[in-house]
Amino acid sequence: MTDPDHLSAGPGAHRDQLTSSCLEMTALTSHVTAFAKLLAHHQHRVGEHAALQEWIEAVTAVGLPALHGFARGLEKDRAAVQAGLDLPYSNGTTEGVNNKTKLLKRQTYGRAGFALLRQRILLD
Repeated sequence: MTDPDHLSAGPGAHRDQLTSSCLEMTALTSHVTAFAKLLAHHQHRVGEHAALQEWIEAVTAVGLPALHGFARGLEKDRAAVQAGLDLPYSNGTTEGVNNKTKLLKRQTYGRAGFALLRQRILLD
């Protein structure tokens, strides 16, 4: 998931070796990179649906079943995906707090009661 421009020499060389030896891997890499750029560089303009539609059409045209399934999933919930691209809002902070709470809960499972879990959540 790292931007290919930010890969260090080792992983970058390994990626280049894999993509040069397999045409499917080359196509997969280019489509995944294009989708990542679509997510990262989207200009939060409501009504700009062409970029996502072009990506879905390009993925559907190639013979990569894993991406076909992903594209079908995007199409099923198209309104939510488009809203995620169009709107500047994010629930990342909320998801981070939920993830941290679940981690603390797993760590204290079987050791102590709710009072200790509450204390750890409030202190962390």
